[in-house]
Amino acid sequence: MKDLSTKALLRSGELAKLAGISVDTLHHYERMRVLPEPRRSQSNYRLYPASAIERVQLVRRALAAGFSLPELARILKVREQGGAPCKQVQALLQKKLADLDQEILDLTSLRGSIRALLEDWQQRLSATAPGEPARLLENLPAISQTKGNPNEKPTRKRVLRNGTRRPRSA
Repeated sequence: MKDLSTKALLRSGELAKLAGISVDTLHHYERMRVLPEPRRSQSNYRLYPASAIERVQLVRRALAAGFSLPELARILKVREQGGAPCKQVQALLQKKLADLDQEILDLTSLRGSIRALLEDWQQRLSATAPGEPARLLENLPAISQTKGNPNEKPTRKRVLRNGTRRPRSA
């Protein structure tokens, strides 16, 4: 029988279900320090306060807005130590907006380059006899997605919403 002090506590599965996430995600949030380490039962089960639901929801909204888990961990640490990181949060989001604006410009430029390339390829294909190779890839012009060295691979950010790096594809 649970006493009053444990009635308001939730086990991992209960909290995950109420928050709409997996238990693995919940434990990942703990490891990333965006969710405080929970108490443990005598059987070593994690026991979260009901307020953890609000914290998980805050984390989910912040991730959707573009914040990473390491950023959130730093912000929440400042809050827990009595600080007010509001200006830092605003500056981070402003930087994210500027980065997003730049990425949109880069993608718009890339789209224009690809459209022009497709038009060129259509002309090449029209001028190529049936069954003959048009050698499209061999005549592929350099389309730069990077700043600096044109031989570099594109430098798209490979960070997932949870703040971890996305593995490079082969």
